[in-house]
Amino acid sequence: MAAARTLTLADTEIARIGLGTNRLRKSAENVGLIAQAVAAGIGMVDTAHSYTGGESEATIGQALSSRPDSLIVATKGGYAPGTGSAEALTAQIEESLRRLRTDTIDLYYLHRVDPETPLEESLGTIAAYRDRGQIRHVGLSEVGIEQLERGRQVVPIAAVQNRYNLAERTHEEVVDHCAEQGIAFVPFFPLHGLDARPVAEIATRHGATLAQVALAWLLARSPAMLPIPGTLSLEHLQENLAALELELSADEVELLSQSA
Repeated sequence: MAAARTLTLADTEIARIGLGTNRLRKSAENVGLIAQAVAAGIGMVDTAHSYTGGESEATIGQALSSRPDSLIVATKGGYAPGTGSAEALTAQIEESLRRLRTDTIDLYYLHRVDPETPLEESLGTIAAYRDRGQIRHVGLSEVGIEQLERGRQVVPIAAVQNRYNLAERTHEEVVDHCAEQGIAFVPFFPLHGLDARPVAEIATRHGATLAQVALAWLLARSPAMLPIPGTLSLEHLQENLAALELELSADEVELLSQSA
């Protein structure tokens, strides 16, 4: 079964493989890697205020002074308890804008629902930036359906980023709900579970890598899926992008779905 190679996140059609940058540090080599990733056709570059002490955002900002419309740069704020307050989130958003060298962040996630701050208050702060045109789209990370729907009462939600892969399926219902509602589902740690027997068998059959099979399964699992595997290697990045071309049969998709 052939999975679509692109999806529309809010108003932008992008390739369905992104790049996670939680290990990205500031270096000339990594600035070049980000530029090469975009040239290779990556659909999303995903970062966060907390990644590598800000070096991830700063590297992306230096690399992407100009970029195509077919790319979304996403960042996140409010990861630690207590940082979902208006004051803390405002400071993080302002710093992300400076590091990314942009007037407008394409997609900004609330990184975690703050146990010390109502979800509505945190999203209200982000929504104010959206209203001013400094954030284009809003997302939520590590949420269930109830929290997602609460959030949508405050501001339109364009994407949900939850942990999901072959081995970890806690958010099955969230995946399906996002597809039904036209919300992108962005699985982080998408390459866990590669040791399941069917992965190796299917990889051998297709002449593919284990990672490509895992990514192809995610793409087939839901039309809303947009995996963001992390890598610091152009070779691995190109390998990941090639998963867009891998067509799994319906039987293979079902076999992998039952492997957890």
